Amino acid sequence: MSAKSPTGPIDSHCHLQYFEPGEEARVLDEAREAGVTGFLVPAVRLEDCDRLLALAAREADVWCALGVHPHEAKSWNEGDERRLAELVREPQVVAVGECGLDFHYDLSPREVQSRVMRAQWEVARDAGLPVIVHNRESNVEMRAAVKDPAFDGLSGVLHSYAGGPKLAQAALERGFYLGISGMVTFPKADNVREVLSATPPGRLLVETDTPYLAPVPHRGKKNRPAWVVDVAKRLADELGLGYEELCGITGENFRELFLPTDG
Repeated sequence: MSAKSPTGPIDSHCHLQYFEPGEEARVLDEAREAGVTGFLVPAVRLEDCDRLLALAAREADVWCALGVHPHEAKSWNEGDERRLAELVREPQVVAVGECGLDFHYDLSPREVQSRVMRAQWEVARDAGLPVIVHNRESNVEMRAAVKDPAFDGLSGVLHSYAGGPKLAQAALERGFYLGISGMVTFPKADNVREVLSATPPGRLLVETDTPYLAPVPHRGKKNRPAWVVDVAKRLADELGLGYEELCGITGENFRELFLPTDG
């Protein structure tokens, strides 16, 4: 077995709450053994918050983001914006999210998705935190939101990016990062790879989106954070970088976005 990389990747988006508590610990240990050096776990509903706060308090290399996914936007109630604003004050919280728009499944009405996303972006802006943004088949609306002067100064990442060059350009101009998931390994995912040549490496993160989007050669399996190594290796190849160099760059990007007071 080859030696571990001293600068392994950070999984910037993994939903560990979809594992049972015992399996969650094994999955983390497996990833660490593979060389993964950190994990960011985003909520999808406010009911996730207590578990994620406890996990991040227990594990020194785990951080969490709190928020409501667009699929769950219909569950947003009066008072949730205030509740979220209080929760994100906890020291384990490094971002607001996963929030955004999903016009593919439309599991919540589109106008509700937009309203709930904006409410969460306001919480993030006021708290000085970045946002973790979900975008699917909503490029036009997301580009308008990213360019909205009401959110000047807001930072964040468009996670598992597949939104094409126009949205990428708008996001990069406003200081956002792009999260690259296992889709970069999919043979037909040219829409993911096409944005890489126009994106500075200093604006890229790597992620698994566990338990979804398992990379080649693990397609069809439940994704896990250890496989961010496969994402990082493919991204390094696409950019013409060495694996350790890519891990160093994306790790520094992660720290600049989510841990700006560290170091």
